[in-house]
Amino acid sequence: MGQRFNELSEKHIRFITEQKIFFVGTATADSRVNISPKGMDSLRVLGNSRIAWLNVTGSGNETSAHVQQDSRMTVMFCAFDGKPLILRIYGSAKVIHKSDSAWNDLFPLFKPLPGARQIFDVAISLVQTSCGMAVPYFSYVGDRELLSDWAAEKGDEDLKRYWEEENQMSIDGIPTNIVERNG
Repeated sequence: MGQRFNELSEKHIRFITEQKIFFVGTATADSRVNISPKGMDSLRVLGNSRIAWLNVTGSGNETSAHVQQDSRMTVMFCAFDGKPLILRIYGSAKVIHKSDSAWNDLFPLFKPLPGARQIFDVAISLVQTSCGMAVPYFSYVGDRELLSDWAAEKGDEDLKRYWEEENQMSIDGIPTNIVERNG
């Protein structure tokens, strides 16, 4: 039932843009596998072979640490209503920080979110779909504003302190370079 594609089709792109949540998986050869749920209208399809997503400040920074050591990334979408489908994007990601020139090109594509700290630019090497028939139905009620409210209340200076205290190392001791690369 699964199918593989070299790039996103228009049908895939429509499906992706309709989703309210996606999941990101990364790991290095020696680290734990990290899987993070993402939302907040933070993903953009930049073409048939490229996506980008805006990462906001959170309790950890595993994805950034992993991608700087090993660019592999898997992004997964699931249909929680309508026709069942799972779509996975496999690719190589780059971490874009505020001090990187690509930040100025990519950041305007997103709704500004308080606590924005990185953009992940993913070159797609494989798109895989599968049936998704075991994925349960869930109803979208709305986005939680808690993280945005928390980051807005902290402000830029307190966020930088938070990065220094909580976001510089992965749980496996891999550096994230967030302080040096975000100015």
